[in-house]
Amino acid sequence: MLLSPLDFYNIIVENDIDFVTGVPDSLLKELCACIDDKFPKDRHIIAANEGNAIAIAVGYHLATGKIPLVYMQNSGFGNAINPLLSLCDPEIYSIPMIVIIGWRGEPGTPDAIQHVKDGRIQLDLLKVLELPYEIISKNDENIKEIMHHAVTRASKESRPIILLIRKGVFSQYDNKLPKKETQLMKREEALIIILESLNEKSIIVATTGKTSREIYEIRNMLNQPHQSSFLTVGSMGHCSSIALGISLAQPDKEIFCVDGDGALIMHMGSMATIGMTKPKNFKHILINNKVHESVGGQNTAAASIDLPNLARSNGYNTILTPASASSFSVI
Repeated sequence: MLLSPLDFYNIIVENDIDFVTGVPDSLLKELCACIDDKFPKDRHIIAANEGNAIAIAVGYHLATGKIPLVYMQNSGFGNAINPLLSLCDPEIYSIPMIVIIGWRGEPGTPDAIQHVKDGRIQLDLLKVLELPYEIISKNDENIKEIMHHAVTRASKESRPIILLIRKGVFSQYDNKLPKKETQLMKREEALIIILESLNEKSIIVATTGKTSREIYEIRNMLNQPHQSSFLTVGSMGHCSSIALGISLAQPDKEIFCVDGDGALIMHMGSMATIGMTKPKNFKHILINNKVHESVGGQNTAAASIDLPNLARSNGYNTILTPASASSFSVI
């Protein structure tokens, strides 16, 4: 029997956990939807990246003495290693927390290629990092005991405890908010316009998730070759830096970086480097739907950011904000 996200939420609350932060994950999307629905907005923070989430949790513990909960996908676990080892470790500040990790690429479970090695080394990595862990599987009947033991150990030893969640653990959460309809240009419309405007000297670098998948599909539909595309299937948040490196090495070619708001926010410091370098052949196209669409549609912080002014303050020379296919085509 699948685990109800609401039942798991109740287990979290029963263990006196009242603060949650993290980065959305497709394996945890039903749980994330429940947490977002049930926790007050100032007690559930969707972080910019996984290291950010660990640091927010540290701050909450320092201020309250309570044990926070952090969630993430294992592909982003690398972002969390620095603060887990150099901040939370028992040999440093000894910060207790529960860290829930969605286990993509578990051996024996089919998954996208970028998750395979992450999944294969996940247990060995946790052992090398000396991070205690429990595994939660589909049809586990002792979830309450696992969570209680994890919270008790985190408190007693004052350290992070990992809960590794296998694929297919959670059932659907039925109280998810309906998607808001918008009259703005759709991502696929924008991608078709971009791909139809490319010439033989154009290179396109696309962000992680649906953008890369759709570029691949649209190029097939348009009978375009793929050799001038770089699809950043992993390394979320790094496509603009990849595009910058290409633009500096090949100044005679036009480089289009197609980014997403969640990815941009994850490693926003890259904008400062791009603005400082000012490559004339670099076009940074941000498709801002204000959600982490590939992993469940959770909100990003993009709704509260003045992105054009952010780009301007980072040194971008020209900022354009088309909202329709017709205005984007003219640009």
